[in-house]
Amino acid sequence: MEEPQAKRARLNSPTKNVKKDKETTDLYLDTIDRHMLDFDFEKVCSVSLSHLNVYACLTCGKYYQGRGKSSHAYFHSIDKDHHVFINLSTLKVYVLPDGYEVDDPSLNDIKYVLNPILTKKQVEELDKTLKTSYDLNNKKYFPGFVGLNNIKANDYVNVIIQALAHIPPIRDYFILQDFEAKGSSQLVCRFSALVRKIWNPRAFKGQVSPHELVQEISNASRKRFKLTEQSNAIDFLSWFLNTLHKDLGGTKKKNSSIIYQYFQGEVKVESQEPGLPTEKDALAKFNPNRAITTTTSPFLFLALDLPPVPLYQDERERDIVPQVPLTTILSKFDGKRVQEVSNQLKRYSITRLPQFLILHIKRFTKNSWTNEKNPTIVNFPIKNIDMSNCK
Repeated sequence: MEEPQAKRARLNSPTKNVKKDKETTDLYLDTIDRHMLDFDFEKVCSVSLSHLNVYACLTCGKYYQGRGKSSHAYFHSIDKDHHVFINLSTLKVYVLPDGYEVDDPSLNDIKYVLNPILTKKQVEELDKTLKTSYDLNNKKYFPGFVGLNNIKANDYVNVIIQALAHIPPIRDYFILQDFEAKGSSQLVCRFSALVRKIWNPRAFKGQVSPHELVQEISNASRKRFKLTEQSNAIDFLSWFLNTLHKDLGGTKKKNSSIIYQYFQGEVKVESQEPGLPTEKDALAKFNPNRAITTTTSPFLFLALDLPPVPLYQDERERDIVPQVPLTTILSKFDGKRVQEVSNQLKRYSITRLPQFLILHIKRFTKNSWTNEKNPTIVNFPIKNIDMSNCK
């Protein structure tokens, strides 16, 4: 064991321009504990809370700022006898307090977990074969099919991220583009990083924390969406898609970003002032002799209405849980069905279908006291949904 005086002499010895041989540079690599490393959390110093020049201790996994003699990382290395640190931005590894850089192939797996990069060939293979990977505990997981941690109340974010991360063109785009080099917004960069971590074939653990992305979502939405409070998933989806579109340079024009290219459709809305109903014709319908206003409106998702819940129980005095086919609630957009909305008769038809259609089934309505949930079960086919009647 090294004598205290010899250790102090080594720590205080000048290290500038000293060339280290391989035996010296490998001195502390056996102190690295990969089980303690978690790069999913926001990269801020655990002492100063600064985002600048942050290093991770590869022994305990904590984040510290700087590596100079007055830095928090330097003090941590002396106080805890932890010596190997990685810069979370440059991925360079240093030994402190000596201050020299270490470039060893054994560190490549740590650098890859910190910033996973998938090649175009790897991305092309994602949907062709379901490959098995193993974490540090030798537990099996499938890249892309991993859990997202619910830190407190961010499950409404997790479901949207999981859905978007499995749409092939969206996934491929955010995996392959280098948004940091392009100077994109932090929201775009962190979403891209999270998608790459979800599909990482060499992860240390079989789940991913969305902490960094959720923190940026909170900042970008001005605290509208937070990880400590539940929010409506459809409200978040609408905000998130529109913000990504804007941050990617999108405009009001069709296909101006990858978001509009794959999610934007168009619906035609015909409106007419309602006339006086007669006893013979109680159903709402358009009067061909009166003016009809026609407008077209773009959409990123279609809102579908459920039929009202039955007020009474069945003959066995049990609550009725109604069921409805998807085609029935999609008939709202067949161009024939007339509805009364805000004291106007309206008729909807889809004039342009997007490549990926998002359907929002409206289950919640707000009354004077609380939100009411419609429990109606929607039966829909898993594939080959026919939308021809809606065009």
